[in-house]
Amino acid sequence: MNSEPNERMSYVVSNMASSQQNMGQEISLAGGKGQMASKLWLNHSQVEHQVYEVMLAEVMAAKTRVCAFSLRQLMVLTRLPNYSAIRRGLNGLIQKHSIERYKVVGDGNLRHQETVYFVFTPEEILERSEFVAEHSELGKDDVESSKAVIGHAMSRIAERNDLSRREAEVAICCAEGLTNLEIGKRLYISEQTVKFHLRHIFVKYGVKRRTELISQLLSQMNSSSGSRESGK
Repeated sequence: MNSEPNERMSYVVSNMASSQQNMGQEISLAGGKGQMASKLWLNHSQVEHQVYEVMLAEVMAAKTRVCAFSLRQLMVLTRLPNYSAIRRGLNGLIQKHSIERYKVVGDGNLRHQETVYFVFTPEEILERSEFVAEHSELGKDDVESSKAVIGHAMSRIAERNDLSRREAEVAICCAEGLTNLEIGKRLYISEQTVKFHLRHIFVKYGVKRRTELISQLLSQMNSSSGSRESGK
């Protein structure tokens, strides 16, 4: 199968390839792997994904699963502007089950502790996220419904070739039911910037209201679930 990835997604993939220092493997967004890569891309913030890409590249190059990373090293590799951005990315990746952080005793010095990170593969991250969701405090039906809604919306958004990364993130947040203020806090942007992106999203989807946007994102899901119900 020789389908071309869309322009936005291929840009993300090319960034990953360059950060991996020409590891000799180009990631395709076609088929099942493409859906997995798209979901991971949408699940991470831009800063988180930049940090994750270089960490994954380093552990793959070292043929290990655990590596020590300093804030300075990550700042150089990611070209992020400051240590605060690196810390925010690391903490976000830990919360999203993409990496784990450990303190280990340094060689020959029991008082010195070194920070190391266990980096999970994209497949493992999605599996871990699903496991945590299934064992959360929500009821099983609520968890399955929420997972299905967000997963379907992410798949629909990943299919498009005209959304910027930020527009895709805002659209996902809308599908989750977040307000403009909540979206701004999650993405570290102002409420006015959220409204700016929403206007562009509405134009691209041909809608005028948030409810119409969500309806479009979930339309095929609703029709398919209705078909299943009628077939019972």
